[in-house]
Amino acid sequence: MTTHTSDKNRFSRAWDKAYLWLLAKIFGLALALFMGLMTRQRMSHNNGIAARGKVKIVDHPDFPEHDFFQAGRVFPIRIRHATATFYDDAMNGIRSMSVKFADTHFRSPFDLEMNTGETSLFWSAASFMQFARLRKQKYGVEYCQYYRKYPDGLKGAQVSLRRNPTSFHNLRFYCKTPFSFVGRDGVLRYAKYRTRPLDDEPETGIEQATKWDTCNQRVLPDETRGRNYLKDEYSERVAEGGVRYLMQIQLREAVEGEDPEVFNNMRVWDEAEYPWRDLAVIDIDEVLDWTESNLTSFSLNNMPDSLGILPAESIYDYNSLNYMRSHSEIARKARIFAYKLFGSPAEIPDNNHRNSSTIN
Repeated sequence: MTTHTSDKNRFSRAWDKAYLWLLAKIFGLALALFMGLMTRQRMSHNNGIAARGKVKIVDHPDFPEHDFFQAGRVFPIRIRHATATFYDDAMNGIRSMSVKFADTHFRSPFDLEMNTGETSLFWSAASFMQFARLRKQKYGVEYCQYYRKYPDGLKGAQVSLRRNPTSFHNLRFYCKTPFSFVGRDGVLRYAKYRTRPLDDEPETGIEQATKWDTCNQRVLPDETRGRNYLKDEYSERVAEGGVRYLMQIQLREAVEGEDPEVFNNMRVWDEAEYPWRDLAVIDIDEVLDWTESNLTSFSLNNMPDSLGILPAESIYDYNSLNYMRSHSEIARKARIFAYKLFGSPAEIPDNNHRNSSTIN
């Protein structure tokens, strides 16, 4: 009986991993075909602006020695700020910052993708598929069914959405699902990352939304700014003297029999026990044009082995989110290939089609 039960459990675990792999592959291929090739779009963060500069690891790190994050090490860098889903900076949206430790379109030794808010709107591959299925977007109103069904998703949206921020630069951006961190001591730790302005300029765009206002991401009726106001402000800010960010890292040592909630991106680690430690300073001195911004793409596969994604066992595993993201690289490649065939999408007009997820 014990052997039979053990065999059954092994089969169940193997099936769970195989199903996750299959779902990730199908999802990546669907994105590649329907968004990358057919519409030349990213999955959600199409409304963005990229820039370049350099990043320097702090001179006196307050974290375990690491072969990649060596004290004083300098890399060229590209970053990209964007608004999720909609082509309008004035809408109530999640804002993002992606970083690439190289001045290239794609390949690099280290990439990160971060969004506003300390927690997320979904927490596993399974919940993300429900999030996508229940979007039901119409004229800037979306996810009402999802928020009713998943209250944690509603809470995540309320801490992540930003309405009317004054700049991309003064927002706080988080990697919410942890990664591995294996230093020179060989100890496995889990790492989260965030960025903030180096001068700690106060964050803008945070509002106290009532429960179902969260579904309504539309431009406010009295809005006078155009669809590109954040991108325009960022270009001017960089031109006037550049911008600087502080990248920080949060670490916790792995333990045997780890509580799975450690990996739940809906749970914030206690900063008193796991403080944010300074990792690197980012200096940005040049904004890239629309075409270069489109060509600049990021991948969680662009990481050293000692800083990679954590393994996932099923679609319900919290680490399955990063697993799925890593398998979406094919969609990025398909989009770049489509640019070569059909050209880059047109730039975003300043005032056409407000409250729209199309570029016209």
